[in-house]
Amino acid sequence: MRTDTGQVFRLEDYRPSDYLIPQTRLTVRLAPDATTVVAELTIERRPGGDAAPPLVLDGDGLKLKRIELESVAQPAHEATPERLVLNDLPATDRFTLILETELDPDDNKALMGLYRSNGVYCTQCEPEGFRRITYFLDRPDVLSVYHVRIEAPHAAAPLLLSNGNPVASGELGNGWHFAEWHDPHPKPSYLFALVAGDLGRLGDSFTTMSGREVELGIYVEHGKEKLAAYAMDALKRSMTWDEEVFGREYDLDVFNIVAVSDFNMGAMENKGLNIFNDKYVLADETTATDTDFANIEAIIAHEYFHNWTGNRITCRDWFQLCLKEGLTVYRDHEFSADQRSRGVKRIAEVRTLRALQFPEDQGPLAHPVRPRRYREINNFYTATVYEKGSEVVRMLRTILGAAMFRAGMDLYFERHDGQACTIEDFLKVFEDVSGRDLSQFGLWYNQSGTPNLTIKPSYEAGTLTLEIEQSVPPTPSESRKRAMHIPLAFGLIGSDGKELEWTEVEGASVEDGVIHVRKRSHKLRFHGVAERPILSLNRGFSAPITLAVEQKPEDLIFLAGHDSDPFARWQAFNTLLTDSLISAYRCVRGDTRLRFPSQIAQLAGRIAADASLEPAYRALAITLPSETDIARDIGKDIDPDAIFVARRGLSDFIARSNHEPFAELYRELRDDGPFSPDAAGAGRRALRNVVLGYLARIEGGADLAGTQFSAATNMTDLVAALGTLAHDHAGSPQAEAALADFAARHGAMPLAMDKWFQIQATAPGEQALDTVRALMRHPAFSADNPNRVRALLGTFSGGNQTGFHRADGAAYAFFAEMLKDIDQRNPQLSARLATAFRSWRSLEPVRQQKARQALASIAGASDVSVDLRDIVERSLA
Repeated sequence: MRTDTGQVFRLEDYRPSDYLIPQTRLTVRLAPDATTVVAELTIERRPGGDAAPPLVLDGDGLKLKRIELESVAQPAHEATPERLVLNDLPATDRFTLILETELDPDDNKALMGLYRSNGVYCTQCEPEGFRRITYFLDRPDVLSVYHVRIEAPHAAAPLLLSNGNPVASGELGNGWHFAEWHDPHPKPSYLFALVAGDLGRLGDSFTTMSGREVELGIYVEHGKEKLAAYAMDALKRSMTWDEEVFGREYDLDVFNIVAVSDFNMGAMENKGLNIFNDKYVLADETTATDTDFANIEAIIAHEYFHNWTGNRITCRDWFQLCLKEGLTVYRDHEFSADQRSRGVKRIAEVRTLRALQFPEDQGPLAHPVRPRRYREINNFYTATVYEKGSEVVRMLRTILGAAMFRAGMDLYFERHDGQACTIEDFLKVFEDVSGRDLSQFGLWYNQSGTPNLTIKPSYEAGTLTLEIEQSVPPTPSESRKRAMHIPLAFGLIGSDGKELEWTEVEGASVEDGVIHVRKRSHKLRFHGVAERPILSLNRGFSAPITLAVEQKPEDLIFLAGHDSDPFARWQAFNTLLTDSLISAYRCVRGDTRLRFPSQIAQLAGRIAADASLEPAYRALAITLPSETDIARDIGKDIDPDAIFVARRGLSDFIARSNHEPFAELYRELRDDGPFSPDAAGAGRRALRNVVLGYLARIEGGADLAGTQFSAATNMTDLVAALGTLAHDHAGSPQAEAALADFAARHGAMPLAMDKWFQIQATAPGEQALDTVRALMRHPAFSADNPNRVRALLGTFSGGNQTGFHRADGAAYAFFAEMLKDIDQRNPQLSARLATAFRSWRSLEPVRQQKARQALASIAGASDVSVDLRDIVERSLA
C-alpha cells in the first residue's frame, strides 16, 4: 500500500514516452504465493525523441528475479519495487528486454494486478494495475500486441484465459498444462487480462453482420451457469444493436466474460475477456430484482461497447478518461432506452445524475469532466466523468442532430482506429463533418460546476418574452467561469394541451425546438404566439443544469397532467413535491404544524390511476424525492432529521388521501402470470411496490406487507415487502419474522444477502449504527469482499441520512475508523467509501463540526494510503 502524499499529475505536463513497446510476450506460471511472470518486451525508441534517454519502467511492489537485455544477463540497472531504470541501452532503435518477476496472488487483498480469490486467479489492470505484474510503460498511450502463455496445475486451474484468440494448448507433464492466447489488436497495458481456475461455462455463438461466427462464453462458479442466461441474452442483443446503430462489428473469434465475487469495480472491458463483478452477471427471478436485471443488461452492454469506444480507440492519458467512459455510458443509455422505455429510462438517468453527480459538482470534490490534475487516478472514476460525461455527448447529439452525430461517429472510428486519443480529437471530427465551431461547447469538458439558468417569462399582445440569465457557480478549483453553450429544449403549450407555434423569434438561435444559450444573458422574443403559453423547459433533460423559473403552481399542475414530453411531465410533478417538502422542512425546523396542498395528493392519485401512462412511469412519478434530493435542493444548514420528518409527513398525507384507490390499484396489479424481467412486467411490479410503500403507512400496513412477503414468487416483490417491514414497522413481529426467514432462505447466496444487509443498513433512526455494528459480526459479512462492504457500510453512509448523520457524530467516528481499517487491505474501496463525506459542509453547524473531526482523524493518521488521503484532504480543503 502506498502511503506517500503522492505526486500531482497535470494535463499540461503531458509528454509522449521516449520509448514504445510494440510487442509483449508474457509467460505466466501460476502458483498461489509464488507466481512467476516472464515478460519479453520489444522496445523501440520513439521517432524524433532524445538521443539516448534512460528507459524507466513502472512497478508497484514488484520483486525482480531476472533481467536480460539483448541476450546480456544482468545488465546495469537500478531496480526498486516501484521502478526499473536502465541507462546503458543498445545503440539500435529496437531491442529486446526480458524481465522475470515474482508475485504473491494470495496476499493481494487490494484486488489490483494479479490476485487470487476463491481459488480463481484474476487480474484488474485499469488504471495502473499492470505495473503490479511486471515492469512496464504502464500508460494508456503505449499500445502493444500481446502474446500470452499461461501455465498452471490442471487440477487447480483447468481453465486458462487471456485476451484475444486461443492459439495453442497442451499438457506439460507432472499434472501441469498450458494455454496460449494472441491478441492481434494493439492495446494499452490496462486492458490486459488473465483468468485461471475451475469454473463452469455457459456457451453460445453470434453471427456478425459480415457473416463471421463468434464463439461466446460466460464463465461462472459451477452450478450457477443457468443464472448467466440473461447476461448472455443481453450480450447478443448488445452486439446486434451496436451493428445496427453504430455500424460496429466485433473483431475477434471469441468473446468471453468471467464473473468473480471479489472485484473492486462493476466490470472491466479487457479486450475479448471482460471480467465482471458477479452481481452484474448472475440473475433469475428468485435471486435478483428487476433493478438487478436492468443493471445487468446495461453493464453487459457498456463493457461490450467499450470494444470500440475504449479498446480499438483508447485514451491518450488518464485525463481523457471521459473520452472512453462518458461516450460509452451514453451508448449504453441509448441501448437501454431502445430495449425498454425511452421516457422512463431518461427519468431514471436524470435521477441518478442528480443524486450522485450534482452533489459532486457542488462540493469539495468537484472537478471538470476532463480533470486537469490528479494525485490518484483511481479517485477520478466518478459520476462526473461517467454520468456528466455521457450528458455532454448527448448534448452534442442534440446540437448537431441525429444524422450529423452519426456521421461524426463514423469519421471518429475511421480516423482514429488503433490510436490513443484526446477530447480535442473527438470534437474535431464533429467540427469537420458539420462545419461548426465547437470550441465553446468544449467548455463542458473543461469547467466544473453545474450551470444554472434563471428564466423570467412574460407575455403581452402575442409576444412571449424570455429573459435568460446563465451562471456557473464557482468551485474550489475554479472561481472564474466562462459562459457555456447550453442546448435548452422547450415547448410552448396552450390551454388545450397542444403545442403553440410562433411566427418568428429574435434574441438567440432557436432550432428544432432547442434554444441555444451561448451568452450570460439573452432576451428572446417569440412573436405570433396565439395565447399565453405554459412553458415546458429542458425537455428530455437536454442539458445537465439547474433551472430557476418564475412559474405558477397551477402551471406545474397543468404540465404534470398534459406535457407531451415524458421527462418534463415528470419534472413538473417532482418540482411540486420538492417545493412541498421544503416548505414542510421549514415547518419542522420552525416547530410549526405540517401542512400540505390538497392538490398534491389529488394529482398523485390521478397519476397513479392513469392507465394511459406506463406503470413504470407512474411508479417514478409518485415516488417522493429522496432525503438526499431534498437536502441538495435546500443547499445549506441541513438537518437530516427534519427532512425525514417532512418526507414521512407528505408520504402519510398522500397515503391517507388515496387510501381506497391505492388499495384497489394494488389489487389490480397483482402479478399471477409467469415472471418476465421485461419492461412491462418490471413496470407493473414497480408501481405495485410503490403503492405498497404508501399503504404500509396506514393501519394494517404491516399485515399487508407481511402477506406480500409470504406470497412473493420473485425477489423484487420479496425485497419490497421486506424493506417496507424493516423501515416502517421496525421491531414488529412481522418485520422480525421476515428478516429471519429471508436469512434462512438465502443465507448461502451472498448476492441475495447483500440485499438483506442493505435493507437493515438503511432502516432510519439512531439505532441504525448499533444494527450495522452487529451485522459486521454476521457470518455472511466479510470485510475483505467489496460487495459485502458496499452493501453494509456503503449503504449505511450513503443511504441512511438519519442514521449516518446522527447529531452526536458517533456514526462519523465509527465510519472513519472503518475507513482506516479497510484502507490497510483495499485503498480503492476505502477511498470510494470516503466520498460519503462529500457534502459535509452543507450540514448544520453541530454536524459539520463532528464530520470535520472524523475527517481530520483520518488525515492525521500516518499509515493512510494515497487513495484515501487524497479524498480526505480534498474534502477538508
